Amino acid sequence: MARIPHDPSGEPDPLGVLTLDDLRRRTSMKWRTHPADVLPLWVAEMDVPVAEPVVRAVTDALALGDTGYPAGSAYAEALAAFAAERWGWDGLAVARTALAPDVMLGAVEMLKLVTGPGDPVVVSSPVYPPFFQFIEHMDRQVVEAPLGADLRLDPDALEEAFGRAAARGGRAAYLLCSPQNPTGTVHTADELAALAALADRYGVRVVADEIHAPVLAADAEFTPYLSVPGAENGLSLMSASKGWNLPGLKAAVAIAGPAAAADLARMPEEVGHGASHLGVIAHTAALREGGRWLDALLAGLDRNRLLLADLLAARLPAVAHRPGRATCLAWLDCRGLGLGDDPAQVFLDRGRVALNSGLPFGAGGAGHVRLNLGTSPDVITEAVRRMTAAVG
Repeated sequence: MARIPHDPSGEPDPLGVLTLDDLRRRTSMKWRTHPADVLPLWVAEMDVPVAEPVVRAVTDALALGDTGYPAGSAYAEALAAFAAERWGWDGLAVARTALAPDVMLGAVEMLKLVTGPGDPVVVSSPVYPPFFQFIEHMDRQVVEAPLGADLRLDPDALEEAFGRAAARGGRAAYLLCSPQNPTGTVHTADELAALAALADRYGVRVVADEIHAPVLAADAEFTPYLSVPGAENGLSLMSASKGWNLPGLKAAVAIAGPAAAADLARMPEEVGHGASHLGVIAHTAALREGGRWLDALLAGLDRNRLLLADLLAARLPAVAHRPGRATCLAWLDCRGLGLGDDPAQVFLDRGRVALNSGLPFGAGGAGHVRLNLGTSPDVITEAVRRMTAAVG
């Protein structure tokens, strides 16, 4: 059996613990959507065991019968301490927070606070597909400001989109994805400050989805949107969901900048009732006690980014790939393979490997796939082998 790598703290790499047989016993979406012969590297569930502090906290709560409704500010307090330690941000004021069921539903509620029916919401594509779905479902209009060729925020595209949104009259918002899903782009402090200045100039309110903030490469530096100059009227959503693989334990924290506190205060109290009490307990334990486990995970993801880059260069050199500096995701440009707009379907049909199609991610998604790196090196190696066979 291969040695399981450890990070400097001595924690084993969570990505190397579980076998495929272990994983196929799971009943979640990742492992039940496709037949058993398909290798799933699509939805952002990671192939890891739950961090021991989280297991202990949830087990203790179940033993007590502590399965009621969430209450208190422990989650927000734990997040504030984590933000100060990890990102050097002391500005997360617990008094300007509220519980949300999860990040996406929290974003919907925040967009309702700062826009009305028919108002425009700008997004920078390619971006997380539910951005489009939820915005349209709440009767707002999606306006795309695509990322640049370098997969970074494009100031000219943002200004053009903000100008179009402002010209319509009424209110407008920008739904920021930071770090960016699917590209793994980590927006810099300067880029975010420029965004805040543009938003202020055009009267656009920024709502930041920062769910992937804990999942950073070793050389990456995350800047919370609310920490940059000019972002005082911004709103943010954060969660331990992605960092500790807890999407089934629903909970998130909504955060208001100093000038947006009154907006957040208008969010209906019942929104917070949608968070799972066990989710709040789990996320709080992760933030307070799960740092070593997270560090081991991040070291494993760094190794997987390098492995994927090497495998693609050796076996699928026609695939263009710029390794991201955050998230457990990789964004692959497969247009050089000549597989059409939806190469994910080809890889599924011919290679029995499930990846996300780039098409639902908006402008810039055609000919691309999203691959989940949150698995073992052996699974990544087998996935690239199958992808290579599918085009051979």
